[in-house]
Amino acid sequence: MERTVFIISDGTGITAETFSHSVLSQFESVSFKQVRVPFVDSVEKADAVVQRINRCAADQGFQPIVFTTLVSQEVLSRVKIANALFLDLFGAFVEPLEHNLGMKSSHSIGKSHNAVSSTQYRNRIEAINFSLSHDDGQFVSGLAQADVILVGVSRCGKTPTSLYLAMQYGVKAANFPLIPEDFERGALPSTITPFKHKLFGLTIQPDRLTEVRHERRPDSKYASLEQCRYEVAEAERLMRRDGIPMLSTTTKSIEEISTTVLQEVGLDKHSAY
Repeated sequence: MERTVFIISDGTGITAETFSHSVLSQFESVSFKQVRVPFVDSVEKADAVVQRINRCAADQGFQPIVFTTLVSQEVLSRVKIANALFLDLFGAFVEPLEHNLGMKSSHSIGKSHNAVSSTQYRNRIEAINFSLSHDDGQFVSGLAQADVILVGVSRCGKTPTSLYLAMQYGVKAANFPLIPEDFERGALPSTITPFKHKLFGLTIQPDRLTEVRHERRPDSKYASLEQCRYEVAEAERLMRRDGIPMLSTTTKSIEEISTTVLQEVGLDKHSAY
């Protein structure tokens, strides 16, 4: 079974899209085709969306599913005449909050993305630039500014985790590879030794690592199972010896890995209670 899902927003639609992914993942036997329609901020655009939804319903014989974060009641009411199942995220949460807080919401379009000039937004941009310039052991002179330094063998998930931490949380995350030369010496690279308190290790099952490496360098020693077993075992031995906390990325998403890093390194700023 395949169903079409429209993500409709007066902004980027990222909030609604993220929420829809979480909800729809609970229905594993259904294939969902997602269509994001951002910046629906006028009646004219709303009418055009209604036509798209109705055309989809007529072609497929099923009501499309619509996730929306539309703020304007005028635009929302026009969109809701379409032949679809509507899941209005703001409607579900804003009204109960208004009642609980004893006040009306501002109903401002794009409010969640209005922080372009804020300190928090600037911090995120700085963190992204930092993570990009300190990827894979580059620009080691700036490691003192890092909030966390991810270490592990090549292709275990260090780079995507670093960038996710920067983009989502404004965390300055560097990453540093552990390579065969380190294992032969039996010691961490001297470059990162002074920052041992900032280190967090990522590891991975060798059979999964060889799959990932084969995509990059097919039929190479680098991607062989024997080499992967050796590197993973030696990297884990080094990290255990130096008391570096570590996590296997084998079956975990970037979101799960990043959340664990935040908690383990003490960077979770929202954990006061």
